[in-house]
Amino acid sequence: MADLRIFSYLPNPRVWKATIAARFCGVEVEVRGAPPKELRDWLWDYNAHPLAEHERTSLSSLARTGRVGLTGSQLFKTHAFMAAQPFGNVPAAFGPNGEIGIFESNSIMRAVARLGESKSALYGRDAYEASRIDSFLDVSLVFARDSQIYLLALSSDTVDAAVHARAQEAFAIYASGIEQALSQQREALVGTGLSLADICFAAELALFMNEHARADQLCKLGLGRILHPAVQDDYPLTFAHFTRLVEHVHFQPDLKPYVEKLLAKAGN
Repeated sequence: MADLRIFSYLPNPRVWKATIAARFCGVEVEVRGAPPKELRDWLWDYNAHPLAEHERTSLSSLARTGRVGLTGSQLFKTHAFMAAQPFGNVPAAFGPNGEIGIFESNSIMRAVARLGESKSALYGRDAYEASRIDSFLDVSLVFARDSQIYLLALSSDTVDAAVHARAQEAFAIYASGIEQALSQQREALVGTGLSLADICFAAELALFMNEHARADQLCKLGLGRILHPAVQDDYPLTFAHFTRLVEHVHFQPDLKPYVEKLLAKAGN
């Protein structure tokens, strides 16, 4: 039995926060899921699985209207799922047997680090480092909120100049802080080794790169890519760190194919 089971739409860089951490820590993480549009045909549960037709009929009372990312879809969420995941969102993580639910990707990642703390100090070597890591994770939430609104607007063809401007400002604030943190010839955001702060940073930037697939859409609106070709000149340390992380043995299995595919779409 896995130490942690995660149910989510796939691929999802925010899930990879946990799987990357698991490689550092020797923790067994099981991931279940499917592309976003297919999740409407799944049972949302600790034992998540694609629904057979007879199940859809017998479980019709469980149908709930989807929200963020799956707005308007009828989703089949068990009572046990909602008890463990009170906000009803994915990624949704569970301890063994599904009795304890953990939600929000940074918290799921923290759970992995705690489970594997005897093998790796991903969550810091003392209370001060752990709190500094938390600071980076908290700041990432602000960027993640605006980036999610932006990416969902792009995918639904509802993006406008105001949404674009908020995402651009959020990215500039986040990238500037990362740049400053790395400015003292550092190769990790906290302490002397890679931590949850670095994992979170890499995953959030990889997710934001989905903008590359919508360049034509932005051009038609008279908007430029936030991750334009020259952005690396504005934040050289930030992007150099990202490149190193993508090539790292514990990051590479998840991030490298994903990032390469998005860069190919951008023509970079």
